[in-house]
Amino acid sequence: MITSEKLDAAMRHALSLAAHGPAFGGNPQVGCVLLNDAGEIVAEGWHRGAGTPHAEVDALSKLADATGLTAVVTLEPCNHTGRTGPCAEALVASGVSRVVYSASDPGDASSGGAEHLRNAGIPADGGVLADETEEFLHPWLTSVRLGRPYVTAKWASTLDGRAAAADGTSQWITGTAARQRVHEQREQSDAILVGTGTVLADDPSLTARGDAGELMEHQPIPVVVGERPIPTDAKLHAHPQGVIETGTRDLHAVLADLHQRGIRRVYLEGGPTLTSRFIAAGLVDEYLVFLAPSLLGGDRLAIGDIDVGTVADARTLTIHNLEQLGDDILVTARPKAPTEGQQ
Repeated sequence: MITSEKLDAAMRHALSLAAHGPAFGGNPQVGCVLLNDAGEIVAEGWHRGAGTPHAEVDALSKLADATGLTAVVTLEPCNHTGRTGPCAEALVASGVSRVVYSASDPGDASSGGAEHLRNAGIPADGGVLADETEEFLHPWLTSVRLGRPYVTAKWASTLDGRAAAADGTSQWITGTAARQRVHEQREQSDAILVGTGTVLADDPSLTARGDAGELMEHQPIPVVVGERPIPTDAKLHAHPQGVIETGTRDLHAVLADLHQRGIRRVYLEGGPTLTSRFIAAGLVDEYLVFLAPSLLGGDRLAIGDIDVGTVADARTLTIHNLEQLGDDILVTARPKAPTEGQQ
């Protein structure tokens, strides 16, 4: 008999499998395990990225016969044909007797897998460890629900909120560990956004690099927001993913275009002007703020006007994590409630 305790344990294992898949790309990280009548795992799988078998199909491929087994999967099986076929139909064809999933698929095209299974006579029950899966898939689920990429705004500042000294120097406010974490976060993103002002002032490469300066396996696409073209000799033209120049300052249009391109996670590294515009528009889903134990004073603030005129209108955040990196502190926060533009 498969008890609720065994189902919870199986779902947690499926979530651990899902974490092996890439956080970037248009597809979610999904894990799946197949259980026998005693609740023992007899096969497992996870999604390894676009164009590869989905988690359910990966798990089913490990067995010659799945008849009568229970499939436990972190996300409702998809019900559409993309680069691969619908997982719901693969489960029906496999002969499994039951499907248990955690979070429902909010996609317009990919949802409906549970209904398809039930129509085929296979019980499909959702909600097991739903809160844990919602948190694990938070960026992807948010992107699908909003119809735009999940936007993470990152900046580094001193404790008094300065991103540069009075003379404009900013390298390096934070230490080695914090800077390396930024590269790791870049690698987990589909794109890095900066403004034309940042490109003209700093000529960044916007690559994700390892401790020794080597390029990491995955490189996010650099996106330059603005109407001015970047110089022909800018380092971004040598980026391994090329560069996207938006040709517009319309943030909603920029995000809509990126979503159409399959970009689901955006890492916003623009200067104070672009970052402040995203915040004011209610388009930031997560904040990563690196705080260095130093003071600079002056007017070189990390962010500027965010359309807040009084304390009552402050954009309140929820702190999700605090982490010390060398001498620096990384604060991870999210908007406490949806703001205008996030409805």
